[in-house]
Amino acid sequence: MDAKEHRTLAVEYFNKTWDYIDIKDRSHEQELEMIHYAHASRFHWGHAEGSTDLNKARGEWQISRVYNLAGLGESALYHGKESLRLCEKNNYGDFDLVFAYETIAFAYKVLGDHQKMKLYAELGYKALENVEKPGDKEYCKSELDKIENAQ
Repeated sequence: MDAKEHRTLAVEYFNKTWDYIDIKDRSHEQELEMIHYAHASRFHWGHAEGSTDLNKARGEWQISRVYNLAGLGESALYHGKESLRLCEKNNYGDFDLVFAYETIAFAYKVLGDHQKMKLYAELGYKALENVEKPGDKEYCKSELDKIENAQ
């Protein structure tokens, strides 16, 4: 498989993961498929033509998100921290940094650590200041609000 094919699959599997994320009442089998597609997407980003750490950071965020939705906080935290590491290493800001904080806050919520949940949610709210597009900023805030308000 060449790097171009890896890129095609990375995008396809990223979007397929979103299809599963959007299902309100996922079955156990759908939850597993969602997790598998997220990992497959991130794997292919690691070998894709033109892939950057930004693609990898977003892939790690998506993996964290699906683990959060599945109630698997430790795995969500692991991948969320990798997303944040890649954002910090490369000085990625904007919504990518907000979502790295958001997914870590979500993981701590799943794990029942409300003190750390609030800490990372606050870091996410602070990072909102640097989100350029108003629509992106509004969406990021709404996702952070879901964590804060759903205790």
